Amino acid sequence: MKILVFDVGGTSIKYGSCIDDVLQDISETPTNAKLGGQHIIDMLIELIEKESGYDAIGISTAGQVNADEGYIIYANQNIPNYTGMQIRQILEERFHVPVAVENDVNAAALGEAFYGAGKEYDSFLCLTYGTGVGGAVIENKAIYHGSSFSAAEFGAIVTHSEERLNGTDYFDGCYEKHASTTALVRMAQEYDSSLTSGREIFQHLDNPEVMDILDRWVDEIMLGLSTLTHIFNPKCIVLGGGIMAQPLILNKINEKKASFIMPSFSHVTILSAELKNSAGLLGAYHLAKKRVVL
Repeated sequence: MKILVFDVGGTSIKYGSCIDDVLQDISETPTNAKLGGQHIIDMLIELIEKESGYDAIGISTAGQVNADEGYIIYANQNIPNYTGMQIRQILEERFHVPVAVENDVNAAALGEAFYGAGKEYDSFLCLTYGTGVGGAVIENKAIYHGSSFSAAEFGAIVTHSEERLNGTDYFDGCYEKHASTTALVRMAQEYDSSLTSGREIFQHLDNPEVMDILDRWVDEIMLGLSTLTHIFNPKCIVLGGGIMAQPLILNKINEKKASFIMPSFSHVTILSAELKNSAGLLGAYHLAKKRVVL
């Protein structure tokens, strides 16, 4: 079975095919997201038209997604006019094969559930740390979507209550503002304006001040992880995003676990994601494969 897979992000669209659980011919092209939702659809159509002999199409995409019907519930102005885009309907009518559409963080979590760090677990939490903080809940090897396909907005957990109470934005005082990679860079730049990326921060860890900044940032990560652990009582939490590929981060998280998480919850296993940039593609493949079976 050959399934075409796409991962639509704000910066690039990754794409290729997957045959018998193996990704093939993976490429990427700039999204040019500011050109809007119709531009993205036109790009997908152009890429699909170059292919033949496929049985289904799987799409992982930025934005809130109604996965049952395959359309964008909401997307911010990073992709103008994407809200309401009927991706499944458009592509199924055009190419006459089943199409599966899922939010990118959810798709990545499914990829990890079946092919990566979470494959030994029926249920786990997944978080990604980057520009913001994304989340997904895997329950019995499926995504828990909530009542309106918006569950697991973990970035909105309040971790700094006074900041939230005195703020004007929904994310003031929230996890995303303090535990994202963006937050780490902001903290580092307050000390040294030349530290403009996670990579540069890690190149300066021989500086005790920079190491202290990293340690304080890991404390911010733990505030959210402890809250989620005490609410969900999970066996496993999988952490993704480029910065989580750094073994030092996971080591620090596990060192701090005992001081943030009650002993009766301490059996939770915290792992780094394994699939990196292929997680969303493999999650999209899994969902599309299910639609062929149906």
